[in-house]
Amino acid sequence: MKQSTKDVIVIGGGQSALAVGYYLRKTNLDYVILDQQKRTGGNWLHYWESLRLFSPAQWSSLPGILMPGGSDYYPSRDDTIRYLEAYETRYQLPIERSVTVETVRQREGKFVLATSRGEYRSRAIISATGSFQKPYIPPFPGQANFQGSTIHSADYRTSEPFQDKRVLVVGEGNSGAQILAEVSQVAQATTWVTLNEPQFLPDDVTGRDLFDYASATYQARKQGKTYTPPSLGNIVMVPSVRQARQRGVYQAVRPFAEFTSLGVRWSDGREETVDAVIFCTGFHPALDHLNSLGIVESNGKVATQGTKAEKIDGLWLVGYGSWTGFASATLIGVGRSAKQTASEVSAYLNNGLRY
Repeated sequence: MKQSTKDVIVIGGGQSALAVGYYLRKTNLDYVILDQQKRTGGNWLHYWESLRLFSPAQWSSLPGILMPGGSDYYPSRDDTIRYLEAYETRYQLPIERSVTVETVRQREGKFVLATSRGEYRSRAIISATGSFQKPYIPPFPGQANFQGSTIHSADYRTSEPFQDKRVLVVGEGNSGAQILAEVSQVAQATTWVTLNEPQFLPDDVTGRDLFDYASATYQARKQGKTYTPPSLGNIVMVPSVRQARQRGVYQAVRPFAEFTSLGVRWSDGREETVDAVIFCTGFHPALDHLNSLGIVESNGKVATQGTKAEKIDGLWLVGYGSWTGFASATLIGVGRSAKQTASEVSAYLNNGLRY
């Protein structure tokens, strides 16, 4: 069935898309959000079950509605999904689900989207697909010969499969610290492998402190000034991390040199038998749907000015990290990018303005 041409199509249905929808509803634009998922929640639907946000509820909200919980509660994955469900319901956002956007092309001044549900057309596109679909695992020699299991944190759900196993957790960020905290309670042995020595936030640093530092940095950038927040470290002391620290879990070592068939070999020649390796090593932007436009660069990103694509008119990208807006990959940070983007899209479509 042929679809009518929308003013705007938002690709993705997670937190960034909802924030964009919140501001688009304040315009006169006809828009739709295409979500690959079957239900509300975006990538949060696929995170591990025990995950906790890195900032308290009061500073983990999208524009319009505060996340329940206050200033001392770190919301869980399920708390966040419930919040996003309530958010979508409250604002009655026009979302079509189980729609996978395969390619985006331009034809006769319009964008044409080939999807799992047929063809869609629009005058402008806002891509908000995030990065969860593109997990990154660094290459190691001998990895193909390793007889144990390797997974990325994107595929980790619970610690149960690692009961009585010898496990390496690779990655020095919050994901690595939280997953290690959980796995270490059931595994026979765990080793934390990090590129650099992990840095933990002081126990007395609150969510309010982090919010204030982020806001000060953002305001300084807007004014063309430089603000360097205190060097506090990277890992937030959520309850599970504090407990793991008390158990002496966080003894990190630098990366191994290569895999062997039964484990890993370190740079000093020592070999260690390992049953499983969990990589908590980040993600790349999920932009395969834009490859057909020829604007995805060798680094996997699209050149942008703010959130506006530099090489093609009518395309914006929201929520992919600092290159598309300060703290834009966070619940509280994406609101700024979403608001500016909705304003620019409205001006572009209503007044023909270019950026």
